[in-house]
Amino acid sequence: MGVLLAGVAHAQAQKAPGTDAEAALPQVTVQEKANGAVVPYAGGQVTTGGRLGMLGEKDFMDTPFNTISYTDQFVQDRQAQTITDVIAATDPTVFSNGVSGAWSENYSIRGFSSNTYDMTLGGLYGMAPYYRTTPEMFERIDVLKGPSALLNGMPPGGSVGGTVNLVPKRATNEPINRLTTTYMSDAQWGGHIDLGRRFGADKQFGIRFNGVYRNGDGAVKDQEKKSQLASLGLDWRGDGVRLSADFYSSDDRVNGVTRGIGLAPGVAIPKAPRADTLLNPDWSHVRNKDKAAMVRGEIDLNDQLMAYAAFGTSKTNYQYNGAMSSQVLNAAGDFKTTMGQLAFEQKKQSAEIGLQGKLQTGAVRHQWTLNATHYTHKQDDYGRRSVPGADWITNIYHPVWGPAAPFVAPHISHTELSMTSYGLADTMSFAEDRVQLTLGLRRQQVVSDTYSVATGARTARYDSGATSPAAALLVKATQHVSLYANYIEGLSQGATAPLTADNRGEVFPPYKTKQKEIGAKFDLGEFAHTVSLFEITRPSSYTDPVTNIYSFGGEQRNRGVEWSFWGSPLRGVRLMGGIAYTTPKLTQTQGGVNQGKLATGVPRLQGKLGAEWDVPAVQGLTLSGNATAVSKQYISADNSLWVSGRVTYDLGARYATRISSRPVTFRATVLNVTNKAYWGMPLLSSLALGAPRTLALSATMDF
Repeated sequence: MGVLLAGVAHAQAQKAPGTDAEAALPQVTVQEKANGAVVPYAGGQVTTGGRLGMLGEKDFMDTPFNTISYTDQFVQDRQAQTITDVIAATDPTVFSNGVSGAWSENYSIRGFSSNTYDMTLGGLYGMAPYYRTTPEMFERIDVLKGPSALLNGMPPGGSVGGTVNLVPKRATNEPINRLTTTYMSDAQWGGHIDLGRRFGADKQFGIRFNGVYRNGDGAVKDQEKKSQLASLGLDWRGDGVRLSADFYSSDDRVNGVTRGIGLAPGVAIPKAPRADTLLNPDWSHVRNKDKAAMVRGEIDLNDQLMAYAAFGTSKTNYQYNGAMSSQVLNAAGDFKTTMGQLAFEQKKQSAEIGLQGKLQTGAVRHQWTLNATHYTHKQDDYGRRSVPGADWITNIYHPVWGPAAPFVAPHISHTELSMTSYGLADTMSFAEDRVQLTLGLRRQQVVSDTYSVATGARTARYDSGATSPAAALLVKATQHVSLYANYIEGLSQGATAPLTADNRGEVFPPYKTKQKEIGAKFDLGEFAHTVSLFEITRPSSYTDPVTNIYSFGGEQRNRGVEWSFWGSPLRGVRLMGGIAYTTPKLTQTQGGVNQGKLATGVPRLQGKLGAEWDVPAVQGLTLSGNATAVSKQYISADNSLWVSGRVTYDLGARYATRISSRPVTFRATVLNVTNKAYWGMPLLSSLALGAPRTLALSATMDF
């Protein structure tokens, strides 16, 4: 409670005499939950807590893991257009290659790449947009660093570095009528409308609508981006009962996709061309269409027991036409592009049901949770890996493209996946809650089927399971210091031995990624810090060249230390950022080849700082800046090739005032101020250009 009061006191202290707080202060829309765990922390950029999977929402000082939760206000002030724009802005443990207009968002957490389709929406897998998510429909974005099999079950894509949970917006007690107009260079215009109302004598029923439209040329030459979103959130809060429903439809399209290029053997990494160069045909395109519907209910059976259930269904349609692979042929920068065309349709269902209870045995208090999850999807894939006659040779410094290839997509596969899990956890509190021990166990079962497109008959089945334990200890050394340690596992779908192996057809169980972590959290009332040390080991598969046996005998071990901070250390000043050092070592490899080398695409050192300053001399004016520094990243498994480290800067300002008695906030941000041209490592290839200097403008008005 002291933390919450400090945050409120800080916000009140920022009011300038004789001004209206609405004009001078950020509009923070995150609302307090019934248990008081989630309110804005001092500065309004993050919250005091977040969702911890099956354990529910917890204050960050009571959480024995490294977590952070971003507010809708932070999303607005960053003028973010993707989830990556939010979570990679100031967190040193989240790495992004900085690429603009790729076929998918791309980020890693603690040195392991995370799949965008492993994000949870309201705690459910498979409900968020598949490859790219515009963040305007969310009131909070939670990030849990490290594996989370116990807390969330196995993610469909097997991500183990961390979990991102998206919390849909809910109507607040006060009406919301908010319009934001946006511009982003070179000629991308858009708008966002946010409407909210509560009805009833006790404001039991709430409606929240968000609509987004953006379209136009991006900062990369010949690249056009278009995004459309409509979302509706309904909720009802009665006496001991809470119900909600969420619906959305999203359409995201990029013309002139950033795909990435590779290198021919013996070719060194070329000098990066101009930052706004498009290394894919300007006629290439990627389109993601997503829609979903979700319902959730909670009921307090008594003061000590709560039951809950949630169900969601979603559908994704994806289409890509453009470069499938590219290869630089020589030092002059000539490169060959192989065109390809892909599409898929995926239908998903996701559900969870559980009980949360409290009891006391002697001097020990228990908070226990029993949880079951179920996820299914059916996917049909279409396309071709190469387009006859469409391959092209040009130069990275002066690319010229051939005519557009008509899209042809034959049906190539049909697969179905089903995942069911059961989890049980108990948090035991001792010494007046100053010592908290959490123990838990989850059983996961995975069934995957492959069917013949021609006959419809099943051609392969994967059916296996695994049990994952977890333990976490938190000690409140003082009112402002929490020490913690945890052991937790991640689960990823195993594989089937290939036809070329002597054990062909052998099905392996879900493989386990294991994390050990210790850390400390410091809450100084208006400024918070987290320091942690971790080790994550993840198995990998290969076929032994001597025995010709396929197995999970490989291993990557990531060790790291992290320091992150957020809050308002001085009146009118807000800081977020930190430093992370990670060593992603290949500890076991096939035949010892590249053993001891570092994994590709991961910087050892990353530092970030985001700062805001409310200018005392100009009421309502805030200046902001962001700096990101990363060390080199290897792009070859033998560590013989790497891209250099980089430092990029963002500068911005916003001005809160009133026009015709209406609160208005103007924002301006310049990303990559120096227009630095640099190589990043994208998904599925070695090199891609980071985003060029980009101007973002917006105006938000409450009406």
